[in-house]
Amino acid sequence: MKLDTMLVVDVEATCWEGDPPPGETSEIIEIGVCELDVASGSRVGKHSVLVRPERSSVSDFCTSLTTLTAAQVSSGLRYPDACRLLRKDFRSRDRVWASYGDYDRKQFERQGDYPFGPRHLNVKTLFALTRNLPREVGLAEALDLAGLPLEGTHHRGDDDAWNIAALLAGILLSARR
Repeated sequence: MKLDTMLVVDVEATCWEGDPPPGETSEIIEIGVCELDVASGSRVGKHSVLVRPERSSVSDFCTSLTTLTAAQVSSGLRYPDACRLLRKDFRSRDRVWASYGDYDRKQFERQGDYPFGPRHLNVKTLFALTRNLPREVGLAEALDLAGLPLEGTHHRGDDDAWNIAALLAGILLSARR
């Protein structure tokens, strides 16, 4: 396991206001990745991988939340191809990866073809513990508590990964003081 760079990941998935329509299930439609240089705390890159859903459709509610449309994701990669891209281009099996909460990890596990190695860091829990908070908080509130701006569009994978990486960098750098 290489510890020089972490992959900060945020997924967006098909969603509905209420239960999914019959026969549909939530599946990943965007994988946002931000590479975080562990030594410097620098965010190295921000990437969006669109994924074509195969067992669900992008609802109006999903578009209003994520800004992603059915037309945009219809040209995305198939999920197995997106996982191959993570393994090849980001060496995801050899890196510690992080997400804000456990939703992202569980969504990858549900869809199969898990593209990561065994080391996952839950930044949501880590942030609450390092701040001695009584409960975990959402990403926007965590950024506010850390005095960081919410950059980009909330609920877009690449922008959320970028913001989560900023939070994680602050935690890592402050632990070294």
